[in-house]
Amino acid sequence: MSVPSITEISQYLTFKLEDEVFALDIAKVREVLDFTLIAKVPQTPDFMLGVINLRGTVAPVVDMRLKFGMTRTDTTVNTCIIIVEIEIDGEDTVLGALVDSVQEVMDLDPDQIEPAPRIGTRLNTKFIKGMGKRDNHFIIILDIDKVFSSDELAMARDMGEESAA
Repeated sequence: MSVPSITEISQYLTFKLEDEVFALDIAKVREVLDFTLIAKVPQTPDFMLGVINLRGTVAPVVDMRLKFGMTRTDTTVNTCIIIVEIEIDGEDTVLGALVDSVQEVMDLDPDQIEPAPRIGTRLNTKFIKGMGKRDNHFIIILDIDKVFSSDELAMARDMGEESAA
């Protein structure tokens, strides 16, 4: 049983957070950067690490492990920032997602993707587009536009605008 909204082979960038493998639609990914200095912005949630200079523009950076309730990301040689383009109120915004490591770009057929698990009504799984299956392992496919609330996205956008000013 595949996810109805996924009807053709899609490419995904896979990455790790702790021992879990996650994936993003490659169309949402602009680039992958090695870890770089992140300037802290005061009075932001813990998962909002700060901002980086992205070729002259300011991009907010989010620790994906903290966002998903895990421990803070330890910086290693494999730690990267995935630059994604997300939509906030019909407007595209650039955001950096700090992850443990980037794995690969992979193709997944619709029949390799199961719907997101329904885990009662109290747990929000709307940001999970589906569960990919490959070599007897699951890959959590994220809908990056739904990972953050509109308030969190507006805060990220405002962080970038204020730091640029």
